[in-house]
Amino acid sequence: MTQEEKQTELRWYGAPLRVRYQESDQMGVVYHANYLNWFEIGRTEMIRQAGFNYRSMEEQGVLLPVIEINAKYVSPARYDDLITIYTAITDFSRLRLNYTYEVRRVTAEEHQSQVGKVWTQADTLPGELLVTGVTRHVWVSTEWKPVRLDQALPKLYIALRSAMSGGEGEKA
Repeated sequence: MTQEEKQTELRWYGAPLRVRYQESDQMGVVYHANYLNWFEIGRTEMIRQAGFNYRSMEEQGVLLPVIEINAKYVSPARYDDLITIYTAITDFSRLRLNYTYEVRRVTAEEHQSQVGKVWTQADTLPGELLVTGVTRHVWVSTEWKPVRLDQALPKLYIALRSAMSGGEGEKA
């Protein structure tokens, strides 16, 4: 990994949602596996904020499978809670991408102010912490062979590097 690819400060992207009935059990508590789906929502929305989406990535021959996942449960989310999935890139290279997540219960006011906002480490993320997690990914082709993102899809490489650093995309 080059010096320019190393993360200096986390930049958090928020994806707000309301806990749906089918995500909870009879007690109204969210089933633990739903947090993994929410992590995917977080990274999908982060990539969307960077100007891309999974469909266009796949159409251009690049896939991003999960190779490792970890979650720590602090407090349960419940049916009808307003939550935000905060997502940040922790490591990024031409071959790999790692994310960290915080799922937080937020107020109605905080929930409405999430879209398009980016937080840095200097900011305090809104809401009550429910779950933290990390996922690790590798860039592969549609044949499941490792690919260098800077060569396979340079515009996405630049967009993600910019999303991570907060700077304008530089040339690869």
